Amino acid sequence: MLYYLDSSALVKLYIREVGTDKMLEMAGRKSGHQLTVLALAQVEIRSAFRKRQRAGDIGNRLAEELRAAFQRHSESRFVRQPLTDTVLDLACELLDRHKLTSFDAVQLAGYFAVKAATGAVPVLVSADQDMLLAARAENIPVLDPSMP
Repeated sequence: MLYYLDSSALVKLYIREVGTDKMLEMAGRKSGHQLTVLALAQVEIRSAFRKRQRAGDIGNRLAEELRAAFQRHSESRFVRQPLTDTVLDLACELLDRHKLTSFDAVQLAGYFAVKAATGAVPVLVSADQDMLLAARAENIPVLDPSMP
């Protein structure tokens, strides 16, 4: 199965939250699933780690270990979709159609780029309710790892 992970789902692979167990099961190599992320995810995931670090939820060393683990996975486990002008143009269109933040619109546009590049229909994995609502309106199959 091909999955496209937005940052709200991706962070669950590194920081224990509701949905972490489901994400770890899905991402396990034995599952045989292919996981795709937008190149922008490196900015969003680092932001999530640093936010937790600054709030005192995780220590400096753990934040650095998580960042390094994500970098390793970016190079070996995740298929990275480049951020292109086409993705940005589609993100602008999605902002006109849906209640999304700018980064969420770019993430959703990245989904369509993966779909076009692979010829497959990935499942969008997100815990962001606005993202899921927009994806459903676009007839995208979705999975919310935080739901039972």
